[in-house]
Amino acid sequence: MRTAPGQVVAGRYRVTDRPDDEVGVPAVDGPSGARVRLFALELPESPVLGGTAPAYGPHLTARVAQVAAAAPTHPRLLRGLAAGPEGELLWVAEESVAGAPLERLMGDGPLSPYRVAEIGADLAGALRAVHGTGLTHGNVTARTVLICEDGAAMLGGLLLGAAEEELCAALGGEVPRRVYETRALMLGPLAERWAIDAGAPADTWALGVLLYRLLTGHGPYPEHDLPTLLAAVRDGRHHPAEGCGPLRSLVERLLRPDAAARPDAFAVQQELRELLVFAPEPYPDGPPAPPMPAPRTGSAPPAARRPRGARPKKRPPTARQGAAPAGRPPRIPARLLGPLVVVAVLVLMVAALAGIVLVAG
Repeated sequence: MRTAPGQVVAGRYRVTDRPDDEVGVPAVDGPSGARVRLFALELPESPVLGGTAPAYGPHLTARVAQVAAAAPTHPRLLRGLAAGPEGELLWVAEESVAGAPLERLMGDGPLSPYRVAEIGADLAGALRAVHGTGLTHGNVTARTVLICEDGAAMLGGLLLGAAEEELCAALGGEVPRRVYETRALMLGPLAERWAIDAGAPADTWALGVLLYRLLTGHGPYPEHDLPTLLAAVRDGRHHPAEGCGPLRSLVERLLRPDAAARPDAFAVQQELRELLVFAPEPYPDGPPAPPMPAPRTGSAPPAARRPRGARPKKRPPTARQGAAPAGRPPRIPARLLGPLVVVAVLVLMVAALAGIVLVAG
């Protein structure tokens, strides 16, 4: 991206740092002062219609503004702000939060099933909110998911995905083949972006693809070329899901070709939450220490060695040393000794007076 710190793009965003290909360009919104992330979408000339790049800018800006106005507010959804054209680029702004892109974390290999369940539950919650407004996200990929410092997953890319789809439609015109060719050039063979249906079922299918990828380290369909990928998606031929562990059943249901047979975002979130209830708790200080070997039969257990220089601990007094036997309370509580002595003295005085009266009588 052709930006540098201090540069102002789209008339309002001042770049504050060098761009990161995974998380966009850090910037500050001039009017509000809010920190944002910028993503650039190239506006090429139409190879079919012969249109010029700037002609698409106002149309895409209006579409992005429409999606931004309808988008819900949700704690697991990154808020899209606005878009603005500048030359041959359309800049899309999204709120900036501290975290790392999920795509970067996948470099260490497959994630554990329960960690994937946590991420999936967060993403399903965000999709529930999007679908509740009648919108389709259309951009559920590892690049649009951010893992925050507290481990929570946030879904971004809503406005950027809407702008990309609108640009493909504008460049391709009313000919489906041209739209397909435009999407192929722009998106490439990334399975999550090639659902065979539209609407909310496409998002849950993409979530299933992403869960499979996180669990196994690769996509569920061949992605070396687009025609092979699309044929496998259309026929429902995905790689075996044995490596998905306890999430295998859910992933296989999400990847079904029939949209009506897939669970919706609410059902996915509920199922993942139920799985997490039975997730094994991690040890706070690492794995437990190995058990001590049992003493041999007929021999006393070995005495514990005292650290060098440490004083021996004092043992509590035994019953022979004046201590009360363990487990037995004292016969007379100390708090009752005083009153009992007074009562005893009074009884003795009354008995002595009674004796004197008897003798004198």
